Amino acid sequence: MMKVINSINKNLSRVPTSLYLSIAVLIFAASNSVTSKLINIGNYHLINGKNPISSCNVLFVGNICALALMLLIFHQDWKPTTLKLLTRKDWISLTITGILSGAISPWLIFTALEKTNVTNIVLIGRIEPILSLIFGVWLLGGSRINFWTIGGSLISFLGVIVTALLGSSGQMINMGGFQIGIGEIFVAIAAIINSISNIMGKLQLRSIPIGIFMIYRNILGTVIFFLLANILYGVQHFSQIFSPFLWQWMLIYGAIIVVVGQLCWLVGLKNATSTQLNLASLINPIAAIFMAYLILGEIPTMAQYLGGSLLLVGVILSFVGNLYQAKINPQLMKSNPREAIETSMGFKGV
Repeated sequence: MMKVINSINKNLSRVPTSLYLSIAVLIFAASNSVTSKLINIGNYHLINGKNPISSCNVLFVGNICALALMLLIFHQDWKPTTLKLLTRKDWISLTITGILSGAISPWLIFTALEKTNVTNIVLIGRIEPILSLIFGVWLLGGSRINFWTIGGSLISFLGVIVTALLGSSGQMINMGGFQIGIGEIFVAIAAIINSISNIMGKLQLRSIPIGIFMIYRNILGTVIFFLLANILYGVQHFSQIFSPFLWQWMLIYGAIIVVVGQLCWLVGLKNATSTQLNLASLINPIAAIFMAYLILGEIPTMAQYLGGSLLLVGVILSFVGNLYQAKINPQLMKSNPREAIETSMGFKGV
């Protein structure tokens, strides 16, 4: 048996890192559209007047699928001797991160999927890496940001503003004289939460094993989300959670979006350079918009074309800045998987 496993691992190591990252990018890019499509399918197959594939059910079951994968990969990190090394401060910070990025942020994104189109979610969600960059330099220090990165971030932020103000859809509210969609606001709040969580995660990963970090966040996030949904929507909200119709779709969703996507991402990170990760970040929003058109038939509006164009220019400038930074400091060419594990790539299914 061990010979078979070693043979599989040896063959997997021969596959180019770029192929793993490419598969992960395509799967992650399709995740929002697939989720929205599943929710639409559920609307046509109501059970007792309720959608069995509601956003809450998808998130809850998706978290369970992700937990199974994480336990398989990272169970060695949960040794009693390792757990004893964690301080009360470590557990408190892990709890905060788990609630923010494991429960509140996913709930906001899934709720936004029911209130606005996927293209807007993708474009406005690009504010997350911008905020992560700002918070990272401010709180973590490190190398100075070059002109290209600053310019790219400013242009990308302008693209987000244009999309939010001119391209909002669905239910709207008035803010400072502008009509902004509730879905777009939810995505922006989720991006702010994720950027803060990314910085906290990087600090935590310096002393906490990645397996403890990811599994604890998943379990806590799932429990908090379940309690939050019951408080907000009532105990009957998950009444269809054991529906065979839900699980037949979630097995496919979990296998492709969660398991294959996350595995390819984790395997690709082992040998990925910072340039490859930055390129993946560049391609992801473009691929996500294409997937929204392919899966949902969403045709970008003029506001989305304008905002998306600004975002694309900004990301390209930032990519050039990263290449310039790596040229000055070759050490940056090699990624740190412990921190890159939380690299902003948009929604990953959970």
